[in-house]
Amino acid sequence: MDLKGKRVAILVDNIYQEMEVWYPLYRLREAGAEVVAVGAQAGETYTSKLGYPVKCDLSYDQAAAKDFDGVVIPGGFAPDFIRRYPRANQLVKDLDAQGKLVAAICHGLWVPCSAGILRGRRTTCFFAIRDDVINAGGLYQDAEVVVDRNLVSSRRPDDLPAFCRESIRVLAGQ
Repeated sequence: MDLKGKRVAILVDNIYQEMEVWYPLYRLREAGAEVVAVGAQAGETYTSKLGYPVKCDLSYDQAAAKDFDGVVIPGGFAPDFIRRYPRANQLVKDLDAQGKLVAAICHGLWVPCSAGILRGRRTTCFFAIRDDVINAGGLYQDAEVVVDRNLVSSRRPDDLPAFCRESIRVLAGQ
């Protein structure tokens, strides 16, 4: 599917899961989307669980939902840092309110929990945060990918092919 003209934020912070940043980033770029790394500090380099670096393009203060067609929220421990920033949570909440893609994998579901967008929505996540998702009102399902309107969620790196396929489908408007 052609995503030319689509712009997607990928949220980054330290201790991210490598595959959950880089696989979607390259897959979305391959489909034609512009992918922008968004984090607490523009220009900052954040490192993965294994030390792999990603440079942040924009800060949360510089990012606005009107400028993006969606967001990808990777896992690892990074989402626990990301959700501490009210502007990160607001970005996710605003994108969701506009019906734009909100895609979260593994521990990435912590951010939609904090953004308050899960109540009554079908979702999945890494099993260790299942209770957090349920307590935030999410309707947990153990599946490789769950799509509820514009919300796409998956459990772990093994689910990345289905996660990216469905994220691209939502971005393409199908």
